[in-house]
Amino acid sequence: MTRLSVNINKIATLRNARGGNNPDVIKVAIDCERFGAQGITVHPRPDERHIRYKDVLMLRDVVTTEFNIEGYPDERYVNMMHEVKPGQATLVPDPPNAITSNAGWDTIKHAAFLRDIVQEIKSLGVRVSIFVDPSPRMVEGAIAVGADRVELYTEPYAVEYLVNKEIAIKPYIESAKVAHAGGIGVNAGHDLDLNNLKYLHQNIPHLDEVSIGHALVSDALYYGLENTIQLYLKQLKS
Repeated sequence: MTRLSVNINKIATLRNARGGNNPDVIKVAIDCERFGAQGITVHPRPDERHIRYKDVLMLRDVVTTEFNIEGYPDERYVNMMHEVKPGQATLVPDPPNAITSNAGWDTIKHAAFLRDIVQEIKSLGVRVSIFVDPSPRMVEGAIAVGADRVELYTEPYAVEYLVNKEIAIKPYIESAKVAHAGGIGVNAGHDLDLNNLKYLHQNIPHLDEVSIGHALVSDALYYGLENTIQLYLKQLKS
């Protein structure tokens, strides 16, 4: 079964736009789980422009499915892993001022750095996923440094899907096969939505988890949060 982890960064962005606590990020996370989500994802950045450090601490105490914390593995992030010990740490290569993640790790070039970070975080009992482009070579690099999973960066898929979905999916199928053969799991995320998720799920073998935030929160404005989560789960059951 492919699990749905809801990224709630956009909920925090909306809250921070006016100050106060509306919408309540913690309540939304609890509701997402109640409505069927099988995980909660956050990506706290140093400037706290959406998810704040105190949000992470509060979510640690209420998330009952799986808590996935994304981030660039600097000292701040690694210290957070020691304190929070989430279910999963997803390592992304983007700098602190990036709007959103827009490329995967070069797991060959940064192998020594990643190997040390992966070893430290795994020693805490936390699963480690490395965010990579859909490249068998980058997946092999993630396997070599000891990652438990890779998260395939799916923006290129989402863009090409509108033109030729067979071409769009091909590198993801190849990368997923390499990951499975190497004994690690496969996650996917970025720009997945109700239009392209089903095809991805039907064609990528051994897909463990998808992390979806922006599109899901946007759809919830029209369909409501509970109904939207059910719509996304439906794409993962067919």
